[in-house]
Amino acid sequence: MKKYDYLVVGSGLYGAIFAHEAKARGKSVLVVDKRPNIAGNIYTENIEGINVHVYGAHIFHTNNTKVWKYITQFAEFNRFTNSPVANYKGELYSLPFNMYTFNKMWGVVTPAEAMAKIEEQRKEIVGEPKNLEEQAISLVGRDIFEKLVKGYTEKQWGRDCKELPAFIIKRLPVRLTFDNNYFNALYQGIPIGGYTKLIENVLEGIEVRLNTDYLENKSDWDSLAEKIIYTGPIDAYFDYKLGTLEYRSVRFETELLEQPNFQGNAAVNYTDRETPWTRIIEHKWFEFGKDVAGNELPKTVISREYSSEWKPGDEPYYPVNDNKNGELYGKYKKLADKEEKTIFGGRLGEYKYYDMDATIDSVLNLCEKEFGDR
Repeated sequence: MKKYDYLVVGSGLYGAIFAHEAKARGKSVLVVDKRPNIAGNIYTENIEGINVHVYGAHIFHTNNTKVWKYITQFAEFNRFTNSPVANYKGELYSLPFNMYTFNKMWGVVTPAEAMAKIEEQRKEIVGEPKNLEEQAISLVGRDIFEKLVKGYTEKQWGRDCKELPAFIIKRLPVRLTFDNNYFNALYQGIPIGGYTKLIENVLEGIEVRLNTDYLENKSDWDSLAEKIIYTGPIDAYFDYKLGTLEYRSVRFETELLEQPNFQGNAAVNYTDRETPWTRIIEHKWFEFGKDVAGNELPKTVISREYSSEWKPGDEPYYPVNDNKNGELYGKYKKLADKEEKTIFGGRLGEYKYYDMDATIDSVLNLCEKEFGDR
């Protein structure tokens, strides 16, 4: 007899929700995570009353009512709306591109004037765009591309926009309204008290072992459970035997400042090429600058975000979804499909960029298939 019905590798959103749903159906579950903390990349750490998003800003947004009802069982969410600001060499612009942006860029006042300006600049590209630069100009024109797209994108990908494929930017949102709600989703917010607290609630009553690297003693762990839910990197599971999948990584420099307000907004993107960081997050504004009791916070915490090529030992963030990596993932997927007792899921297990709501939807669909009762 195996000791557990399920061994879940990873205590992020995907792994935690699967473990919760399995336990709710009377299954025995063990969760292991190689980090010293639960919650994966949505881990938040409380510093001076501020819930700091340790692995980068996570803003929950969805149009999926089922997902919203599900996740709000575990935490109350505030009404935070993401309205980032772009800083181009000291000039501030509203994001996503909207009438505030166009007024600042060109002095236009009406939607018709803004559209005429964009249309005039888009004509520069004739025929099918051959790279990301041409694609962006064909969507929003040269001025917006140069100031608000080019530098930021090149820092994110570590490559010139002329070297990047056009498909990376399928569309760029252009709003001919004074609306700077970035996600424009029906439901949006941040869990009050932070994401770590939310995941603690999801994992309540479930055995969790931290600082535990499943892959170091894989056969021993496998022998404990009937089935494995694996949310780590799929290539690492197979010991990289077909090669290494590529990721972009992100590095953070986080500082506690003895002042109440650094930039007046949760996110400011630095869109020129010369500034080395892509953006600065000021964490307190995710919860309106107040602690849980509603008191104004006298200090602030900022994180400068740097984009980089992933190398072993770094935290993998974004899959590089080009043809080469797509083909390699396809080969690993064939191997994964032959693993009779292991289910691969989540951002790393499926080599796929997932927003949080899509992660929840994916794992709930897996649970319906796995347990066949809801």
